[in-house]
Formats: sequence, C-alpha cells, structure tokens
Amino acid sequence: MLLVCVIPSPQLLVMHSARPPGSTCSSRTNTTRPPASSMQETPSKSLTPTGRFTIAAKHHITIAEIYESELVDIEKAIAHYEQAADYYKGEESNSSANKCLLKVGAYAAQLEQYAKAIEIYEQVGSSTMDNPLLKYSAKEYFFKASLCHFIVDELNAKLAVEKYEEMFPAFSDSRECKLLKKLLDAHEEQNCEAFTEAIKEFDSISRLDQWQTTMLLRIKKTIQGDEGDLK
Repeated sequence: MLLVCVIPSPQLLVMHSARPPGSTCSSRTNTTRPPASSMQETPSKSLTPTGRFTIAAKHHITIAEIYESELVDIEKAIAHYEQAADYYKGEESNSSANKCLLKVGAYAAQLEQYAKAIEIYEQVGSSTMDNPLLKYSAKEYFFKASLCHFIVDELNAKLAVEKYEEMFPAFSDSRECKLLKKLLDAHEEQNCEAFTEAIKEFDSISRLDQWQTTMLLRIKKTIQGDEGDLK
C-alpha cells in the first residue's frame, strides 16, 4: 500500500492546535501517522521518512513563537515547544531538543509550575554535564533548578544544592553555587540586607538575566521585612 505523508503548514497547525499535533498520511485506508513517541519505539513501522521529524519540529517552533509574540498564549507556546522537543528526540537531535525544553522550563517557572521546571533543568543539566563542549552550561541549569526549589521551600533548595554538588563536582566551585549558599544563609537568618548584598556582588561580575531576577525577587519576598526589590 502506497502512503503519502504530508507535513502540515504552521498556519494549519495553529488552526487545529486543539487536535494532537503531527503530520497526517493519506491513503486508501486513511491511515494517520502515530505519535512521535510511538515512532521512536517502532521505527520500522514509522510512516514518516527520515528527516521529517526535524521538519515537523521546526513547524512547531514557528507556531510556538507565534503564540509567544503575537497571540500571547504561553500555555500553547509551551505545548508546541514540548512537541518540537519530542520530534527532535525522534531524530536524536538532543541539542535541539534541549533548546526547546529550556524554553518550556523557563515559561513553566514563570507560571509557577516549579516541579515541571525543576524536572527539565535537572534533565538538561544531567545530559550536558558529561559533554566536554556543553558541561560549562550545566552549572547554569542546576542554578536555575535550585532557584525553583528555593521558591518552593528553603530546605528543598539546600538538599538540591547538595545533590547537584555530588552529581557535578564542578558546580561546587561555581559562582552560582556560592551565591546560592549565601542566599540560603541570609534567608535562614531572615536577613534582607545580606540577601540583597549577595545578589549585588554576583551581578557586578556576572549579570543576572530577567528570568533569574524574577525568581530571586520571588524568593526575597518570603523574607520578613522585604522591601520588594533587589536594590
């Protein structure tokens, strides 16, 4: 039986975003292409030729960017970035998959979905820490995971930092890890001044981005007497 696969355009995917994303195959039996996860498990039965996963992934990224910038629907942007990551994994393009997952992690944390963000940052951190070319970035991912833990609970953050130090010894010597320990001490003492000073010292050398600043502000607001900023 001859099958012809058609990858939908970004516009069609947006119009039908309520339906499970992916390409459809037309034939005499009107067979539909199984989910990406199914294809990974049974590649010999895949209805999508090699390389089509990457095309599908790029379509989903385009749609996610539309939801980000034009439609301002972050939940839908997250869904399409997750689908793109799934397709990239189908091609074993782990680097591209991780880029999509990091987008998901950042947005999940902004939406206070901290458990989801932590899982992603730990997953990406673990996958990069043994790569000579990428291991430098692992400390950033473990730092972000720690901040998410910190917002939820101070003890969770302490345990997380200890776990990341054990998993990735280089994390112990990083400025990010040292900052976390100073922040944990200041938070335990409910010392707003020490908390803010530690951040200012770090920022004077390594500029904090907007996401990190937002997370640190959320942590600082749990300290009694907080003034609501990092100045």
